[in-house]
Amino acid sequence: MNIDFLNELRWRGLLNQCTDEAALREHLESGTRRAYIGYDPTADSLTIGNLVTIMMLVHFARAGHEPVVVMGGATGLIGDPSGKTAERQLRTREEVAQNVERQKVIFQNVFGNAGLKTPTIVNNDDWWSGMSYVETLRDVGKHFSVNVMIQKDSVKSRLEQREQGISYTEFSYMILQAYDFLRLYEDRGVTVQMGGSDQWGNIVGGGDLIRRASGNSEASDNDSTDRSTFGLTCPLVTKADGTKFGKSESGAIWCTGPDDTDSPHRTSPYALYQFWLNTPDADALRFLRIFTLLPMEEIDSIEAAHAENPAQREAQRRLAQESTRLLHGREAMEQAEAAGKALFSGDLSGLDERTLREVFAQAPSTDHDRSSLDNDGADPVDLLIETGLAKSKREAREFVSAGSVSVNGRKLAEGDRVTTDDLLHGSMIAIRRGKKNWHLTRWA
Repeated sequence: MNIDFLNELRWRGLLNQCTDEAALREHLESGTRRAYIGYDPTADSLTIGNLVTIMMLVHFARAGHEPVVVMGGATGLIGDPSGKTAERQLRTREEVAQNVERQKVIFQNVFGNAGLKTPTIVNNDDWWSGMSYVETLRDVGKHFSVNVMIQKDSVKSRLEQREQGISYTEFSYMILQAYDFLRLYEDRGVTVQMGGSDQWGNIVGGGDLIRRASGNSEASDNDSTDRSTFGLTCPLVTKADGTKFGKSESGAIWCTGPDDTDSPHRTSPYALYQFWLNTPDADALRFLRIFTLLPMEEIDSIEAAHAENPAQREAQRRLAQESTRLLHGREAMEQAEAAGKALFSGDLSGLDERTLREVFAQAPSTDHDRSSLDNDGADPVDLLIETGLAKSKREAREFVSAGSVSVNGRKLAEGDRVTTDDLLHGSMIAIRRGKKNWHLTRWA
């Protein structure tokens, strides 16, 4: 059964602004519609903050409509000034094209894991690459008033900064995005543009261009929406304490996991799972609505269980499970969950090599000579000192005799040695002192 799109967004806290909600509801109820959101390929992945708008497209598909993803192969060469206090660093055409291809995987994963078909994905470079500068000025620029453009928040705030200002390049960005809407409207019948609340000015500008280009001059300059097109935004997500959402101690949280490109724009399923698991109570219940597809009745049940026993952190656990599954699939989610349990228990023997490396990606690590494990093996007292888990041999011996040192989950006793039998996947040994002090040793 299809969901009611607008009601679903409102209940999940994803409805912020709409050009005409009553008319949009009627529009959606009268047939299958197409809506789009554009994405900026300035990196080879998208951050978890972008998942908010991706969820809008997912709900649009769940409502029986057709979502369209616009990859900014052209606009990514310029950079959106919205929410930025300084000029973006320009990317090469090759970098942007590569980023476009890698970001596509995110939409394929999310929609596939949601049980939906992959949305239509288009690249705005397909139409912009054939447009000359004169054509742009003549056919698009003539419909824009500079007086109105400089009043947009994304421009106005930069104009007030005398030292930084805004370049003509970024000033023109809203024209490019508006023309995207016009082309999608004319070529694909797209009637709705959606995005974050910081995109409101750009979205309204697109509806205005469609109205003017179609020759509808009855509306005034202040009435910037054609009733045949609609704009819709979601609020920008912040944490309950007012700080920015989507950051961890190790940096931004990304929507794709590690691959063979060694890109910094990657977050492993394990790291993503832990990010959600560490969500404060004040945010967890709200994020369940935004970042999962759990129905209202189930979330109500989770809220009741969480209220009865917050220490069980049921809301965080379900948030971690559902959101990690949505981005990476069930198998990766289960591996991430198993890795967390293994790290808590100390028994790492059941983890595959990739998961093990992901678990210890941020942990201290050292390289060692494998030959020292031959014969009777290495003295754990020496290893504790070499890894910094103990300051002296006396302290190291005390830790071992107290039973607070383990290797891959095997608790060490006095006289024990570390040998090649302890190697995980033939090259690693994880040493733990106490409950939380881990160190990964690599042997070659």
